[in-house]
Amino acid sequence: MVRTTAETETEVWNDPVRGHVAFQVLISRDRTPTSSLYTGLTELPPSGWLGRHRHTQAEVYHVLEGTGVVVLDGAEHAVTGGSVVFIPGDVEHGIRNAADEPLRFVYAFATDSVQDVVYRFSAEA
Repeated sequence: MVRTTAETETEVWNDPVRGHVAFQVLISRDRTPTSSLYTGLTELPPSGWLGRHRHTQAEVYHVLEGTGVVVLDGAEHAVTGGSVVFIPGDVEHGIRNAADEPLRFVYAFATDSVQDVVYRFSAEA
């Protein structure tokens, strides 16, 4: 299977809990003839952020471009194009853009579908 970002819908969150972020689900069993992997592309605009949250599944971020800060269990880590972040399951994490250009990263979960991942946002607790 081959798919391009032009073939996928961009979804946007703009709220005080989940954050200010746009993303595209690229591979997910509910949308593609695939299994065992759910992945997508995220873009944080300048001043954009993804709220701190947890989920059962481990996750990986691969930063493509931009500059940001990832928070893992309260510790801040600078990231830039080429950075790879491993996020263990149930670890609180979030990310924010720290520059005047977009921050873009690929995310991936070793699960079949976006529907398998239950986001528990810390600000909702």
